[in-house]
Amino acid sequence: MSNVIAYCEVKDGNLAGISTETLSEARKIADKAGSKVVAALLGDAVSAVAKQCGEAGADKVVICQDSDLKKFHDEIHCQVLKDIAESESAGFIMGSATFYGKALFGRLAASMGTGLIPDATNIEFDGDNIAIEHPGYGGNIIMKLGFNTDKPKVITLRPKAFAPQEGLSREAETVDFPFDSTKYQAKAKVTEMVDEGSGQVALTEADIIVSGGRGIKEADNYKLIEELAAQLGAAAGASRAIVDAGWVPYKHQVGQTGKTVNPKLYIAAGISGAIQHLAGMQSSKYIVAINKDPDAPIFKLATWGIVGNALEVLPALTKRLEQEN
Repeated sequence: MSNVIAYCEVKDGNLAGISTETLSEARKIADKAGSKVVAALLGDAVSAVAKQCGEAGADKVVICQDSDLKKFHDEIHCQVLKDIAESESAGFIMGSATFYGKALFGRLAASMGTGLIPDATNIEFDGDNIAIEHPGYGGNIIMKLGFNTDKPKVITLRPKAFAPQEGLSREAETVDFPFDSTKYQAKAKVTEMVDEGSGQVALTEADIIVSGGRGIKEADNYKLIEELAAQLGAAAGASRAIVDAGWVPYKHQVGQTGKTVNPKLYIAAGISGAIQHLAGMQSSKYIVAINKDPDAPIFKLATWGIVGNALEVLPALTKRLEQEN
């Protein structure tokens, strides 16, 4: 029997929300195939999260923990995950299309000589065949893809695109998978990992994002984006234009060459709507555009539009929220 392997990420000592989504979708596939969901936990001191994996739908949790796995290394993590997949008779291997997931799963599929469908936004079945939706050509079309291989099938899910199912909790079996430092080696070495900032809402996990573009005029005005985001409990994003200009760090960039996001609410202030930016946020549930140009392309995509100067509209919105709170 082929099982479904779900690669799970740990954040701040807990199962990452995006991994709950992965386990939920893995559960659907496993139930259809009559197989099991096996959660793979790799890292340093990750065993405490095993119970949470069971609560999210895993039948079994394979734990590979070692101090050498504290820093993510796609080459080493790939070797370990490949061995876990083989030992657990994987039919599918799934994870989230995060920064780590994108680095890991492309390498994994290549090393296993199998197919990869990345950044899935929907998974359904056509009879016994799986059909996976994937945005293509900058998000301008939705492609429906399947697999033509008997090898393990690799899928990454777009963060926030899937709602975890209720009632999946079970008592998961836990097993240890030994880490052999003489076997799992890499040609490169990770010397440092930089925290993007504790206490900040991560773009890929945010339910609300407030982003700024050239329309905010100068770097000092980005504080207007951050102030509104703070009132909404949101993440602060940016267009490539102001990142390239050095106004804000790359970690805030949304778009084809930045982060792909899928929040419930996306507020685009002073962003015209270049196709490269739209590719990273157009799947947002609701989009509010603020731009003084009524013909800006962003309005064609927006749920609601405000024609006005972002430097005037942003402070007004923030002030109103302060009054409401």
